Order: sequence, then structure tokens, then C-alpha cells
Amino acid sequence: MNVFTTDKIRNVVLLGHGGCGKTSLVEAIAYLAGMTTRMGTIEAGNTISDYDKEEAKRGMSIKTSVIPVAWEGCKVNFLDTPGYHDFIGETEEAVSVADAAIIVISGKAGVEVGTKRAWDLCEKRKLPRMFFVTEMDDDKASFREIVQNLQETYGKHIAPFHLPIRENEQFVGYVNVIQQKAKRWNDKGTVDKFDVPDYSQDNLAICREALLEAVAETSEEYMERYFGGDEFSEDEIRQALRVGVEEGSVVPVLMGSNTLARGQYTLMADIIKYFPSPDRCKCAGINTENNGVFEADYNFSKAKSAYIFKTIADPFIGKYSLIKVNSGVLKPEDTLFNYHRDADERLGKLYTICGNKVEEVKELHAGDIGALAKMTASQTTDTLSTRKTPVTYIRAAISKPYVYRRYQAKNKGDEDKISQALGKIMMEDLTVKTINDGDNGQTLLYGISATHLDVVQSVLAEKYKVEIETSRPRIAFKETINGKSDTEYKYKKQSGGHGQYGHVKIKMEPSGDMENPYVFEQIVVGGAVPKNYFPAVEKGIIESVKAGPLAKYPVTGVKVVLYDGSYHTVDSSELAFKVATEQAFKKGFMDAKPVLLEPIASLKVVVPDEFTGDVMGDLNKRRARVLGMNPVGSGVTEIQAEIPYMELYEYDTKLYSMTRASGIFSYEFARYEQAPEEVAKAEIEKNKDA
Repeated sequence: MNVFTTDKIRNVVLLGHGGCGKTSLVEAIAYLAGMTTRMGTIEAGNTISDYDKEEAKRGMSIKTSVIPVAWEGCKVNFLDTPGYHDFIGETEEAVSVADAAIIVISGKAGVEVGTKRAWDLCEKRKLPRMFFVTEMDDDKASFREIVQNLQETYGKHIAPFHLPIRENEQFVGYVNVIQQKAKRWNDKGTVDKFDVPDYSQDNLAICREALLEAVAETSEEYMERYFGGDEFSEDEIRQALRVGVEEGSVVPVLMGSNTLARGQYTLMADIIKYFPSPDRCKCAGINTENNGVFEADYNFSKAKSAYIFKTIADPFIGKYSLIKVNSGVLKPEDTLFNYHRDADERLGKLYTICGNKVEEVKELHAGDIGALAKMTASQTTDTLSTRKTPVTYIRAAISKPYVYRRYQAKNKGDEDKISQALGKIMMEDLTVKTINDGDNGQTLLYGISATHLDVVQSVLAEKYKVEIETSRPRIAFKETINGKSDTEYKYKKQSGGHGQYGHVKIKMEPSGDMENPYVFEQIVVGGAVPKNYFPAVEKGIIESVKAGPLAKYPVTGVKVVLYDGSYHTVDSSELAFKVATEQAFKKGFMDAKPVLLEPIASLKVVVPDEFTGDVMGDLNKRRARVLGMNPVGSGVTEIQAEIPYMELYEYDTKLYSMTRASGIFSYEFARYEQAPEEVAKAEIEKNKDA
């Protein structure tokens, strides 16, 4: 691909609900740009964006793809993102390097949960945006209803640029609302102008009024003229739109058909016309040499710096670090410094990446998106800069995974392969993580949702040829005591020659310190137990608290006092005192009113107001204590509650179902508290033969 200067670049992220047409939109644009000779389809699994086998199998985007399109002397870097919340990490990475967004809406499905999430992401990043309504070739699609819904939701920001023209149930053309002229597609791939049909006049009046309202909002002068009844010229409208779109105060609405490749020419023209090039955007980091602000601003003349926003670690195409150049001009064989890793990285060749195809490029200018191969130390969200001007940029905020399953190798001996494969998956996807829960003898796999974890499991099998089995995780219960006990145990064993002899008397009671498993004290007098055996007694306690006698869970908050015992000058040993202590601990623990503690989480659930009743009812069934409800704006409420960890199992699936995919949740550990009798009884019964 040719080299493009900063002013000729547009970085555009495609957002929207799953299945709304983002990938097929890119496919149509690539076809019209001459990048392909025929359009691929989701059904055939042959699109540029969804190149991964897992994506083709499931018929949906799972990863963000970068598709650079050369168009009329400019380069538009499209970042095609997954629409489902299960893969939100991919979307967040893409948004972190985008300068503008296209929010795609299905003409048949209308404004969906993913549409609103896309808007919220743009608001958070203050991204200029446009809506593009697909499926206008389908008679069930209603552009007018979608525009009205957007206006009701987002107010006077909404400015429809076009509206569709249908004849004999066919999508044949469109009305340009700015020009108030109609255009019909012809067989040559161009358009013929004609008068706006009578049946489109009412819709044109509605869209024109919305457009002019949005224009009027861009300045006080325009507002006065609008209310004074003045007409705006076409040049005035376009100038106001340029300013308004870039500021985010005007959000155009365009439309078309991806399958017919209609509407994409006007979309591309408006992307280049209204969306900012990187040199019109702000970008700042920290110069770690002097802790001053480094205003990169995508300036080609400043010190070189780049931000790694995504990593591809594919066993077939290799490892690539996807970057956005924030300043300077990168060239092959440059050596850049990674402040986070305190390491130099020699770049080697530079690439642009299109789906799963890489193409060498001579240089990458500030604001451009490209790829670097085989970075040894650098990882996603790291910064590359020069040693002379070491810079670091704020890392993108990536969603934390809250859904987890226990996993183990299906085939013995695959543990190392699975570990390596998961390492590569976690390198690519920051919303996947693993935790070794040694206390409960399990390894946990975390993700955004059950679907996300299913995909990880499938990728392990298909791409890395290793299989795991997942199951319900063992909840991290703990055991403690509420009472006191006084017990002893004498371990005596004779088997010819030296025997074994250890005798301890211990008292047990709550320590009052629930952060530590045990407190050990000794008050032995008269040498009943020699000092050199005290460590052996403590070792016995250490072994005992790993798996308590009640239900085999770790023990916490117990005080053990060794106050007496006896020993044999020949037969006593450290092993004997350790065993004696373990047996005394078991008996003393069970005599001191043992109880099971369960972990409690502080839970936050964010849902549209219409679903709060259902969510509250479900939380009550899950033994949760609702602490409060706080409105967070736009008809959304945050429910705060405390809930046992064991009740969070499969909560993501239930919440998704109850709220039509609009609810999200997060939690963190709060404390341990005594488990109800029926819960404790079930756990004790379940683990008695373990």
C-alpha cells in the first residue's frame, strides 16, 4: 500500500449491535474500492474482516479487524469490531485509537442495545460519529422510524443526510436532504438526478427540519437566524456540519444497502469530508524524562512515538503488534524504546494489515495504523518511543472479566501445551485471564461471559489442538470456630527398634483475626514438650489449616495454644509431634463449635429502569441483600447489593436473558460471613468423602 500523510488519513471504528451489518458494510466498501472482485458474505464465511475460523463457524465477529481502504487519494483505516458485549475488550481496544465512529444500525431491527452501548463508548471518548442504516433494500426496513427513535433518544444532535426512495418495493435511489434533490442509481454504477417524488415530500420535510435544527445548534448566530425564519445556503449548511460533526454536536444519519453496494459512495465521501484527519485531533502523553506533558498531536515533525493497541498471536500468520503512530514518522529498522518494559525494540519491516493479510510499507506517518512483527518484550497497551524522548501514553481501559469456570486438561500430559496456548490467547485478548486457586485445588478461567469462555475453549481445540473441560468452580468457603476447646492427642507407635512418640495438649479459640489462618502460642512450662519440638507442632497446625475437618475448606481465624504434653527421650521425633498436633487439631476444632464461612461480594448491576423489578426479584432469590438503587441517567439505574459468591454462578446468562442483553454487572470481594445452615449442611455432605 502507498504511504499516506497525516492529513490524508481517517481512522474510523465501526460500532453497533451484533448482526447489524458492520462486516458486510466493510465488504461493500472494499468491493467498490476495487480491493476485491466480488463481495464475501457472512453466510459463506469468506469476508475480509471475519477471517478467523471461529468467526466463520459462528457467523459473527469475535475480533477487531483493521481494513485500510484507499479512496480518492485518502486512506480510511476501518476498525471492524464485534457487536456483542461478550467481546467488549476487542471493541475497547479499537475505540482507543479511533478518531471517529460509524454506528451501524440494522434497518429491520432498528435501535438496539448495542446501538446505545456504541453511543456511550463514543461519548466517553468524545468521538465524532455518524449513523449508517443498513438493509434499505428490505421492504420491512423503516428509515423514518429509526430517525425518529434516534431523535427521541439523542435529541437535536441527529441530522439525517439522506432518505431512501423505493419504487415497486425496490431500493432505487435516495434524496439528498442537504441539496433537496433526488438521485437514482443506474446500470453504470453512477446516479441520475431527478425531482423528489411526491410520496417522499413529507419525509423530506421531517428530515430537513431535523437537519436544520442540528445546524442551528452549532452557533448562537445560526440559532437566531433559524428562529427568525432565515434560510441557510447549502454552503452555510455544509460549513456548519463540518464544525458540528467534528465537535460531536451534529450526528449525521446515512443509509444504504450492503448487499447491493448502494449508499457506500456517499458514506465514504462524507467520511473524508466531515471526519477529522489525525492532525486535527489531540493526543498527549507523559515525557518520563521530566514528567512533563508530551503533546504528540499526531505531528510528523515531533519525536517518534507509537501506541500498541492490539496484539495478534496466531499460530499461522505469526505475532504482530498493531500500532497507531502518535508522532513522528516510523521507518524500517528504527529502534524504539519501551519505557514500560525498559527494553529496546528493533522494528525491522513495517506493515499495514488488512484482515489476515499483511503488506509491507515504506514508512508510517503520524496518525496512521500499522503493524510490527515479532516484538520481543512489548505487549498490548505499551508505548514505543525514543530513548531521547521516552514517552508513555495512558493505557486503554479494558473491561474486567467477572465470569469464571474451573478448567482442567481433557488429556493428561497436555497441561503445558494448554498453558502456552492460553498465554497466547491472553496476549491477544486482555479480557481473558487464568488464576491458580491453590487453596481450593483448582485452576480458573475468567472471561466476559459464558459465551466468551465457550469461544476460548473452542479456539484451544481448533487452533491449538488441545482440549479442556470446564465445570462449576469450587467456591472458596472457609472454616472457623465460634467456641473454645481443650483437647489432647498422644501419638504412640512401636514397631521394633525406635518407635514414635508425641503427646500434645492444646486449647483452641477464635483468634479475632480473620485475615490469617491461625495464631500459634505456647505456654509450656517445665519442659513437658521440649522447645525443639515447637516448630513441629506449628507444622502440624499449618498442615491442618489447609483443609479443615468440617468440609475440607481452608481454616481461618483460629488461635491454638500449646500448654502441655509429654515426650520420650528415645522415641519422640518431629514427625511424631506433627502427627499428634494434626490429630489434636481435628478433635479440638470439631469441639469448638465449627462453622462454615462463605465469601460475600459487593455487586453492582446497571440496567434500564424497565428491568429493575425483574432484576431485584432475581437477586432476592439468590440470597442477595439489596443496599440501594441509584439513577445514573438516561433511564438507567445502578442496583447495589451484597450477594454470596456461589449465587453468582451463571448470573451473566440470567441477567442477559432478563434484560434483553442490556444489563451489565461487576463485583468485588467484600468479606466472609457464616453460611446459612442449609448451605453449610450441603457443603459438608458434599465434601465428607473428599
